This record gives sequence, C-alpha cells and structure tokens, in this order.
Amino acid sequence: MEQENQEINESISQENRKQHYKKPNSNYNSNSNKSPNIQSGNKNKNISKSSSRRRQSTPIDEKLKAFVELNQESHKQRLNPHYKLDLNSRDKIRITPLGGLGEIGGNITVFETQNEAILVDVGMSFPDEDMHGVDILIPDFSYIREIKDKIKAVIITHAHEDHIGAMPYLYKDMQFPIYGTPLPLAMIGNKFDEHHLKDCRQHFNPVEKRKIYKIGEDFEVEWMHMTHSIVDSSSLAITTSCGTVIHTGDFKIDHTPVDGYTADLHRLAHYGDRGVLCLLSDSTNSYNTNATPSELSVAPALDRVFAKAEGRVILSTFSSNIHRVYQAIQYGVKYGRKVCVIGRSMERNIEVAMQYDYIKLPKNIFVEPEQIASMNDKEILIVTTGSQGEPSSALFRMSIGEHRHVKIKPNDLIVLSSRPIPGNEGSISAMLNHLQRAGAKVTNEKDIHVSGHASIEEQKLMLRLVNPKFFLPIHGEYNHVMKHKETAMMCGVPERNIYIMNDGDTIEIAPKYMRKVKTVRTGKVYIDNQNNHKIDDDIVIDRQKLASDGIVVIVAQIDGQHSTMLSKPNVTSFGLVADKQDKYFAKEIEDVLEHFLINIKEGLIENPRALENDLRQVVRKHIYRKMKKYPLIVPHIFVM
Repeated sequence: MEQENQEINESISQENRKQHYKKPNSNYNSNSNKSPNIQSGNKNKNISKSSSRRRQSTPIDEKLKAFVELNQESHKQRLNPHYKLDLNSRDKIRITPLGGLGEIGGNITVFETQNEAILVDVGMSFPDEDMHGVDILIPDFSYIREIKDKIKAVIITHAHEDHIGAMPYLYKDMQFPIYGTPLPLAMIGNKFDEHHLKDCRQHFNPVEKRKIYKIGEDFEVEWMHMTHSIVDSSSLAITTSCGTVIHTGDFKIDHTPVDGYTADLHRLAHYGDRGVLCLLSDSTNSYNTNATPSELSVAPALDRVFAKAEGRVILSTFSSNIHRVYQAIQYGVKYGRKVCVIGRSMERNIEVAMQYDYIKLPKNIFVEPEQIASMNDKEILIVTTGSQGEPSSALFRMSIGEHRHVKIKPNDLIVLSSRPIPGNEGSISAMLNHLQRAGAKVTNEKDIHVSGHASIEEQKLMLRLVNPKFFLPIHGEYNHVMKHKETAMMCGVPERNIYIMNDGDTIEIAPKYMRKVKTVRTGKVYIDNQNNHKIDDDIVIDRQKLASDGIVVIVAQIDGQHSTMLSKPNVTSFGLVADKQDKYFAKEIEDVLEHFLINIKEGLIENPRALENDLRQVVRKHIYRKMKKYPLIVPHIFVM
C-alpha cells in the first residue's frame, strides 16, 4: 500500500513538472509567430509603463527648499569667522612668545599694538641634568627691556610656577601693574615677600571674572573661569581694535570639579558667536585621545588607599594641586587620621587656600612634625612635596634618611599622586629605590592622578566654541603643537590660517592676514635658588666642561731671557686620567711645554696673558689628539 501511494505521488509530481515547462514554451511559440515590429512595440509599451511607475516621486515643496538654502547660508555665516570680522580695519596686533614653546614651562607672551603692550604670564622652567648647580630657569627679559615703555600691565592666567615663577626676577629689574584673580596674586605676593620685594604688592589689581577691564588705551581684557589642576584658573579674552584674541591658559573641561565651578563655556561661546580673530590654546595633551578625567574621579582611589593602609600614609603631589590635597585630607580625616603638612611650598599653598576660603578645613586636624613620633602610625597622614624626586624636597630627604622629623618605616605607604614631568623620570626612579630599600610600600597607580590639561576631544570643543579665524597652538613641545595643528584642521581651521611658532617669533595678525614679521632675542637665564641670584652662562659652561671632560691646571716658572723652564712644572688634573697615571701625564705635559718654549714666537714671553692663551691652545690640541677630550685648561705662567 505504501509503495502504491509513493508511485501515485511520483506520477503527480512528474505531471506538474511537465505542465510547468509546457507554459513558457507555448508562450514562446505564440510570440514567435508575430512580426518583430509588433514584438518590439509591445516591449516598449511595457517598459514605458514600468518606468512611469518608477519615476513618480513626491512633489517638491518650493517653500521648504527655500528654507534649506536659508539654513545652509546660516551655517556658512555661523561657522566661517571671516564674515564676523571687520575686514575694512587696518589695525593689527603682534604676538611674541618669549618662552613656553618647544618646552613644558617658562610661559611668557607679549601682546603688542602700535603704541602699547601687555605681558601674559611670567613663568619659570626646570633645568636639564647637565646644568649643574642650576635650580630654575627664567626667560631672557631683553626684549621686555626694549619695549618697557610700551608695557601697560602683566596679565596672569593662573598660579602655577611655570606661569608666575619668574615674577620676582622681572620685578627686581622693572615694575608694571599686575592684573589677576585673587589666588595667583596671593601666591605672587608670597614670592615677593621671599625676595624682599614687599613694596611690589602695590602693583596688584585683583579682577572679577566675567568683567571687562580697560588696560591702557588699546586693550580690553576679560578673565573667564577655567578648570585646571589648580583653583582659580582663567582663560583670557583680549580685545583690541583689530578684533578679539582668546588665550586659553592651561585648561581642561571638567564637568564635575571639586568646588563645583565648571569652565565658563558660555562666555567662550559668546565670543565665538561674536567673532574671534585668533585662538592661542594649550597643546600639552595633544596626543591623548581619551577625555581627561575629572579631578573628582580620584576620590574612589584615595578612599581605597586609606581603607587598606596599615601604617602611616605619606602622600606627595604638586603643592599647587589644592583640590587633590583637599580630597586626600578629607579621606584621611574620614579614617581617623591627623594631618601633618611638610614642605615649605605645600605649607604655604594650603595656608593661602584656607585664608582665602578656596578650601575649608578645621584647624584642629593638623599636627606639627615634632608630634609625629609620639603618635600611632594609623593616626597619621603626611602630605608633602617631592613627587618629582627633587633632591632638596622633603620626600627625597625622607627616602635617604636625612629628614629631621620623618624616618621611613617598613609599614609606611607612599602615595605618589602625580605624573612625572618629562626629564624627571631618573630622579623619581632613584627616590623610589631609596624608599623601597627602607621597606616602604609605594603606590602610584593611574587612578590616583588625573591630568590638568585638555585631551583631543576637549581641544576640539574649545576650537568649535571659539571658532577662530587664525590659530596659534602654544604651551608644549614641538610635536605637541604639531598634533594640535592637525586637530584644528579637523575642526575647520584652514592650514594657511595656522602658524607653528617658536620662542622669539613675532606674529602680526590683522582681520585679513597673519604673518611672521621678525624674530626677537630669547633664551634662558640660570638661577641658583640658594641665594636667588643669576648664574652667568660661562659658569654653567665651565661646570659642564668639568663634568664631561675634566680640568688640567699647569703652574710653571719661566726664565724670561732664555725662554726655558726654571724648574719642573706642577701639573694637576681632575676627571681626565686615573691617579696612577698622574706622573706619566705630568711628564707628557712637561714635554709639551718644553717644546712650546723652544718654538715660542718672538716677543710673546713679554705678554703673560697672550703666553697663557697660546699655551692653552697647544695643550688642548695635544690632549684632544691623545684622548679625544677638551678639558678645561688653566695655565699659570710666572716669567722670572
């Protein structure tokens, strides 16, 4: 039975297949009998019917289309700053950075019109490792001396050392009115006190943010609140007859700052809508693709640190990072700890911040360093300087056992809440080695520190809000400003409207153009912090020679009549040959001196200074041929 059903089904399916193939063939045969013209006519009719069905579209509303064009024109007017500037104006402004480019630190910029000028920030920077005995570097003020009669004021963006650290050295030489918000002025005041310049406080002019100040006849300046790693930071709107220049200062866009005072994006947008001639913007974090975290994001990590700590917590960060220190103190108090602040700059900055109500802390939570020894380790939080491994800092002296009040213990937890400044990695590593040899645990996890500088996305936001015609990336090494240039081009600034400046370049800007017009003298001046005095360039060069090539001192008595040595010369060298080779080296120099005297120029013996100079050259060439070194040669020739 099953077999019969299967056969019936197969026969039905075969019949269906026959019917299926029969239909097309019959159609083909019937059509093939018709003439070709009839066939093509039917075909065209079918195509025209189907195309007419396809071509039917929604009717265009001419009114809507007109408004599309209006909105496109609106976007053009909104996004192109060219249309917002007074193109008929022949006025111009010149911008000259004297520091802060090609480096991190030493920020100082001159803004100059035909008759007047202002300075924005006067900062210091740190020396390289081969600048022996140099504590800080300050800008060369030569150009400022040239135009000092034009300068109407010094404008301060914020209180970091790389923006105010050179103020005392400038004001020892020349004085101008100083405009800034209260915290920067208070910290500059402390510097003036240290340098015995208390009378310079009379130049202070505190400002209110969002208020425009007339400075001289040519400048109007507004301070706009900006978030950064120090409180009371500002961006500047500098307006002259040729337009408005926005100077961001150091910034990041922190939407949840510790004090709740967010960046004043509304004022930036206001100026952007009105028309901005040029933007100068912070380039430090130009390679960072992730948004810079909020300062408040450090809190959970600090909480974990204090919850797990079994002994003393020693926290080190930048002394200017008031909100970081404030959060650390809050968590220390939460876990029952008293706070000891160690380090002159840290003590001073916390004191100033509390005096002016930037932070509010009860005074009874603080203890003196002398009290630490008598307290339980779990009851102590030490906040100190030295996160960059500075040899003179409190933390470094603790690490090598030279601090008067604090000796590192095996159960101490060292918290480094900072990022290494380029060039300081070696000193930080050395300090960490000392701390760990003493038995301390060290934590410097990423989530214990956040940057104070804008990442790429924040730089984009700044560029879009301000919408400048011209762009000058500042505050960073060359690769940082070049990367910032790329970001600006992505945000619609034409490449021809961007200029990569070097220190000393004078850039002239008018509504129709931007160009470099000259280069002025710039450089660095070496400062010894022990006495706050300048170190001359030749002293630093001599120290570098001593460190790399050594020194040779030659003392000889010469018979003036016969041009011969009266006795063997005294030859002393340091850093050039090993002690066991001193005698051989002294004999070698004696032979050089003898040969020099045999071939001495006529009359040279009568000029001791010229004689010493010639001998110096001869000895230097000999040592270079033998050792490939250029030591410092100090000859003392006594002609008898």
